[in-house]
Amino acid sequence: MDPKHRHILQRNRLNIVTALNPSDIYDGLLSKGVFTQDMIDEIQNKIPRRDKARQLVIDLETRGSQAFPAFLECLRETGQHDLAELLQCGGGARLPPSVPVQPSLIPLPVQNPKYAEKPDRPDFTPSRLEPLRPDRLPVPNPLSPSFETQVVRPTRPRRDSIQCYKMDASPCGICLIINNVDFDPDCDLKDRKGSDIDCNKMEKRFKALSFEVIAKRNLKYKRIRHEMASLAKRDHSAYDCCVVIILSHGTEANHNRFPGAVHGVDGPAVPVQLITNYLNGQNCPSLQGKPKLFFIQACGGGEKDTGFEVSPDEVEPSMGGIDDQMDAIPISSSSDSLSTSDELDARATLPTPSDILVSYSTFPGYVSWRDTQAGSWYVENLDRVLEENAATDDLVTMLMMVNDAVSQISAKGLYKQMPGSFNFLRKLLYFQSSRS
Repeated sequence: MDPKHRHILQRNRLNIVTALNPSDIYDGLLSKGVFTQDMIDEIQNKIPRRDKARQLVIDLETRGSQAFPAFLECLRETGQHDLAELLQCGGGARLPPSVPVQPSLIPLPVQNPKYAEKPDRPDFTPSRLEPLRPDRLPVPNPLSPSFETQVVRPTRPRRDSIQCYKMDASPCGICLIINNVDFDPDCDLKDRKGSDIDCNKMEKRFKALSFEVIAKRNLKYKRIRHEMASLAKRDHSAYDCCVVIILSHGTEANHNRFPGAVHGVDGPAVPVQLITNYLNGQNCPSLQGKPKLFFIQACGGGEKDTGFEVSPDEVEPSMGGIDDQMDAIPISSSSDSLSTSDELDARATLPTPSDILVSYSTFPGYVSWRDTQAGSWYVENLDRVLEENAATDDLVTMLMMVNDAVSQISAKGLYKQMPGSFNFLRKLLYFQSSRS
């Protein structure tokens, strides 16, 4: 597809997903050779109308230079003129002059009733060419100025889309939330006031995204490991995804893959590397090939970021709460690296580095701020972005929105915070949304 047409689709995705009724244009896209029957069947298998429309747009972007004008013509043929005009004006896109609005170039045999009942719907893809045979002549395509050169390739069964993870199971998967609030006085870790607010937000949000949520509060070191082991032993065959959210104090730990660790309420810290390792392909076979998502609200160290000066046009600064606290402890002098850094995501010991995303609330080495009245900056913005955008945007795009929002907040009018993530997903990930 022409890059300018792809840009128009991406820029107007919300409008398309909101307004489009995909079932109205299936036949048009099939008869024009834009989609195959297998592609239509896969779209139809998605339950919410928005999911159908979103998948149609994603697939459309992969279907060559004629896909966009064909889509516009299908919209007009089915009376969706407002949406067609919006897209046509969105980037100077126009239907080619050679494309007739009325199918005057379609030969008469196509109008034969037997073709109307059971049309021949080939899938035209220029990457695989084979000679035309008399018994495999395609239906004429008025969108192509050189119909005589179009050919047919055998269709292949489509499993899950090469662009998107399958995310339509009900429930979609398990979401485990570990919420550590009250710490033992002897471990030099302050109680995390405001963490219950974060926990409640994440519990409601992931229930709305069709997850089975399990929330655990005030877990000690051994109990964190026990809960992760129990999660790994469960059969996830009927699910499409698994989510782990950890709200705690953070520290640094020896590692060869993942930096960082999270504290149990008794003091000792569980390495992030070990936490992700519980769900790898060897330890949890029923999650092989499925996305495993980790969201960690904890400090990445003891440093406070004061930021740097930029033009006022580049940011819209936002003040933090009146009682912002840090999820870190004083740096340890111990040689075993149990100092104070909960760091950015990396890969666990998986057979292949795939299907994992770990999102951290802060950059390695720096503190992560939490308002005792409103909860942490990271979770507050993660919850808001998921609520506003899960119906239309993929996870990685939404995490960039979270990064941008958090980066513009200031603690005590001075200190900054920068979230980040390591992304080892192989496909786009769209959550289910209750909005239709």
